[in-house]
Amino acid sequence: MDMDMGTPTSTAAAATATSEAASMDMDTVCKIDMLWNWTTIDSCFISRSWHITSTGMFIGSCFAVVFLVVALEALRRGAREFDRFLVRQARAVKNCPGASSEYDKNDTNEARCGPPTKPTRPNLWQQLVRALLHCAQFTVAYFIMLLAMYFNGYIIISIIVGAFLGSFICSWEAISLGSDDKREATLCCG
Repeated sequence: MDMDMGTPTSTAAAATATSEAASMDMDTVCKIDMLWNWTTIDSCFISRSWHITSTGMFIGSCFAVVFLVVALEALRRGAREFDRFLVRQARAVKNCPGASSEYDKNDTNEARCGPPTKPTRPNLWQQLVRALLHCAQFTVAYFIMLLAMYFNGYIIISIIVGAFLGSFICSWEAISLGSDDKREATLCCG
């Protein structure tokens, strides 16, 4: 049996190259935990392109999540305001023959003409806008739910902070004292 020095050297070189390649791969590995965790560096959210490589990037991601939840609350408020606009528009047109269809900032049309006599349906374009607003809300809410499923404590805290700020900013409106005062905590469970 002839022992040639070329074989052990090439084997050692291959082992070194393999370990270097493995260490390079380890630097870019995503840590995805489906159990409660506080992982910051090397966390991945939604896709490999959202790979956290620094503390600053993670803090930026937390702020982005807060903004995303505030945006969801703003979308919900926008949908409510659009529905109110449609109601005011329908009241002005149906109950006041001489009234314009534009919103009267003083709400004198309702006082002058009274509540509507029968329900009205939005036209095609109005319903299209309502459906698009609902679709946007659904998409953003689903995205937030996917983020929560990573069970990262910092991301969940960011979602809660965003929900608080979004509700504080976007739900600060007049509260109806009428008899049909039903309010949902969330859009999906009411």
